[in-house]
Amino acid sequence: MKQSIFILLIFLWGNLVNAQPEIIPKPSQLQTAPGEFTLGVKTTISAPVDNQWGKVAEMLSSRLTMATGNKIKTVVGKGNISFEVSKDAMLGEEGYHLMANKKGVVIRAQTAKGAFYGMQTLLQLLPAEVYSAKAVSGVKWTVPFVTVKDVPRYGYRGLMLDVGRHYMPVEFIKKFIDLLAMHKQNQFHWHLTDDQGWRIEIKKYPLLTQIGSIRHETMKGHYTDNKYDGTPYGGFYTQDEIRDVLKYAADRYVNVIPEIELPGHALAALASYPNLGNNPDRIYKVGTKWGVYDDVFMPREETLKFLEDVLTEVIDLFPSKYIHIGGDECPKTQWEESRFAQDLIKKENLKDAHGLQSYVIKRIDKFVTSKGRRIIGWDEILEGGLSPNATVMSWRGTEGGITAAKENHDVIMTPTTHVYLDYYQADPKTVKQPVSIGGHLEISKTYSFEPTPEVLSPEQSRHILGVQGNLWTEYVKTPAYAEYMLFPRGIAVAEIGWSTKENKNYEDFSKRLEVHKKRLDYLGVNYFGAPINDQFEYVWPVKKNVK
Repeated sequence: MKQSIFILLIFLWGNLVNAQPEIIPKPSQLQTAPGEFTLGVKTTISAPVDNQWGKVAEMLSSRLTMATGNKIKTVVGKGNISFEVSKDAMLGEEGYHLMANKKGVVIRAQTAKGAFYGMQTLLQLLPAEVYSAKAVSGVKWTVPFVTVKDVPRYGYRGLMLDVGRHYMPVEFIKKFIDLLAMHKQNQFHWHLTDDQGWRIEIKKYPLLTQIGSIRHETMKGHYTDNKYDGTPYGGFYTQDEIRDVLKYAADRYVNVIPEIELPGHALAALASYPNLGNNPDRIYKVGTKWGVYDDVFMPREETLKFLEDVLTEVIDLFPSKYIHIGGDECPKTQWEESRFAQDLIKKENLKDAHGLQSYVIKRIDKFVTSKGRRIIGWDEILEGGLSPNATVMSWRGTEGGITAAKENHDVIMTPTTHVYLDYYQADPKTVKQPVSIGGHLEISKTYSFEPTPEVLSPEQSRHILGVQGNLWTEYVKTPAYAEYMLFPRGIAVAEIGWSTKENKNYEDFSKRLEVHKKRLDYLGVNYFGAPINDQFEYVWPVKKNVK
């Protein structure tokens, strides 16, 4: 009998020791040990004497103070929670090493960015209430004894937000950035212009926002209903607002990649400056219908100069290495019917209208490269010949990415099949959801995506920079609606980008996600499956012991 009890205790102890904390994205290596470190009123935080490291320590201090109600101070010297510079070159720019024992918590990294990601893991080791915007009483603030060594699989891990179709306020953009950072994603692709709206102030061309940011009405219901609301719609970001967002993002180690669509998806720009189009005498209007328009930029020198001027202001604003220039869904009808375009094709010895698109992309690539930056384009930029310095964003499946990688071009994988987050999240016939563009993409399928195709050689595979999820907003009118579509599928995208292929397991991810949803609840995130009202807006759950 005694022996049986002893065996049972050993079994229970082993399960306790081996219990894994619910961290998302899953770390590369994690070991647990019995015991826990408790935060108290005397807990302090220390960091190297450096501005960036100090900011990370202050962010942690602010979050812990807010949730616990205790003033968790930063100190010079050794704190109970200490950030330290690591000599481990294997950690790279974004990796970290976290150790929690009876003495406290140590987070080591080679850079402040790595320390920031270590902080994100530390927060997830604490109770979910740590994400509360108000002090929460009755919580035992403990960190389990763990050792974590963690580095990301891919260098590019991001989400795209389309604000061309529906403008999103700056306050929400910042919340979006916070959620990217929480999940260790480092790229915010900001889709700023489209047929239905121009959302960025350009000083040299004020009509882009005076005219191009406003459409006179918006489609009501689904595209197939062909109904309109009759209400003008607009909005744009001033350059000062953009600078504010960029500073906010930089403090959270999120790079912001602006997208200026060309040579297609140009109707908002043409409504502002009709001389840039194929029919300068035409009265263009900002698009009110979803979909693709035949109206595209005419590649005259005048137009190319306009695009260079716009990109000059964009580059002066955004420090990003990459500038996204679109390049997708550019109908060739107007070029095929234009004497000027056909003469230009002959003059430049181009094969056809696809070659003319390549001509435009190469001209823009040369200009952007001269400014010390690099272009990203959707996979249509492969048509007619790929520009030498271009990075391809493969959205029509993975084939474009495979082709580009085999030609030694960098690639970001973002296929509609797995990471287009404007699709329904469950079968709309059985689960009530807000109207969406169509399709049906459950989180399990998103999570199953493998960004590096097996057909690529090890050398070619190095050109797969990472993965991105995309939210197009034709039907997404509000921040709450955007959150509902983004999460939790965007979290699956985060784990795809960070965690190793061997570490991925959907059943395990689902288990961790259930705990993670409690964190999202405290952050007021309107994720699919959260408590919502008939407008699909978040309803704050009743919480006990909240001051």
